[in-house]
Amino acid sequence: MTPVPDAVTDAVAGAHRREWATVLAATVRVTRDLDLAEECVQDAYAAALDAWTRGGVPARPGAWLTTAARHNALDALRRAGTLRSKLHLLVEPATADLGLPADPQLPADLGLPADPGVRDDRLRLVFLCCHPVLATEARVALTLRLVCGVRTPDIAAAFLVSEPTMAARITRAKKRIAAARIAFRVPGREELPDRLGAVLTTIHLLFTTGHTAPAGPTLTRDDLAGRALDLARVLHDLMPGEREVRGLLALLLAHHARRATRTGAGGRLLPLEEQDRSAWDRGAIAEAHDLVVGALRGGAPGRFALQAAIAALHATAPAYAATDWPQILVLYDELLRVWPSPVVVLNRAVAVAMADGPATALAEVEALERDARLAGYRYLPAVKADLLRRLGRAADAAVAYERAIVLADNAAERAFLAARLAGIRDGR
Repeated sequence: MTPVPDAVTDAVAGAHRREWATVLAATVRVTRDLDLAEECVQDAYAAALDAWTRGGVPARPGAWLTTAARHNALDALRRAGTLRSKLHLLVEPATADLGLPADPQLPADLGLPADPGVRDDRLRLVFLCCHPVLATEARVALTLRLVCGVRTPDIAAAFLVSEPTMAARITRAKKRIAAARIAFRVPGREELPDRLGAVLTTIHLLFTTGHTAPAGPTLTRDDLAGRALDLARVLHDLMPGEREVRGLLALLLAHHARRATRTGAGGRLLPLEEQDRSAWDRGAIAEAHDLVVGALRGGAPGRFALQAAIAALHATAPAYAATDWPQILVLYDELLRVWPSPVVVLNRAVAVAMADGPATALAEVEALERDARLAGYRYLPAVKADLLRRLGRAADAAVAYERAIVLADNAAERAFLAARLAGIRDGR
């Protein structure tokens, strides 16, 4: 077997990050079958390693992969005897100049179905997977795995369930779509509002997974965070009048504006109070602020508008000590009303600690320990450890830090917690 040069490996990996959803979207339009489309796309990426080693990386990797995946789909459909009915879908992009053999069964220029309103292929596939026939959590999980390429363990962590449970949920969602004989057509504009909630949650979880990676050697995965921000912008362009869409884009901008300051030398995690605020992206923060103002107007705000307002208050505070904690608590109370969640309660407790002191917050965190949904949530013992440290209860804090370290799979977070634990043991 010919060794694969690093440049080709990097090119395929880069194309996977940038083009996966686009290639999959084009292939799904052919197969009308998620599993088959995913298999065809995976085979195309595998074939690229060999083809690009022999012939060089093409000028348009995404187009090459799309054509290769469609050829795979053609072969699969031919074997299944359904080629003739799908032939008109197998024509874009053209195979010319992509280094792939032309297929005589492909018509030269039949064009694709008319655009129904969602112009971005990636966003179109997100809306397609967020079909109302599925429960909301199933829609989001399926989309994150299939369209966004997020690992099943990371999706499981986001939903506070085990990996086997999440894997089974994704499998059931695929089977549900197949059993319901859902047509793989792009939803029209009139159908978008029913799917918007799941789409917003999907993009937010994609960003969260990139903003702080659940596992791995680095604190962040900038490719995922950037992809989510890009999707949020495209969604805002598509639905500028939706207040929750404005809120989501504002939320992502406010958090992404701090990305350059969240780690120090050697990838060391820097908590909010240690970050250099002068290095934050002020343009992004100003844009987030304007979007938040628009999202809060016109009635009771939704989940994403409220989270964006909290993030904006953090981003616009001149210093950590000058943060408007009482106002943040008011926003958290309203957020709990519209989105009751134990994670929101835990985040609110952090604000309580700043506004009313760590003792008050500790009582709320200890009450959360009885919530089975947070049994494996790494931030619960981490927050408790910090509160105990601030109260001077070193021995109890050490126990909580040890628990948090066991649950943390991200190396930067684990190193941060270990440093805090060492400081307590050294009497610092």
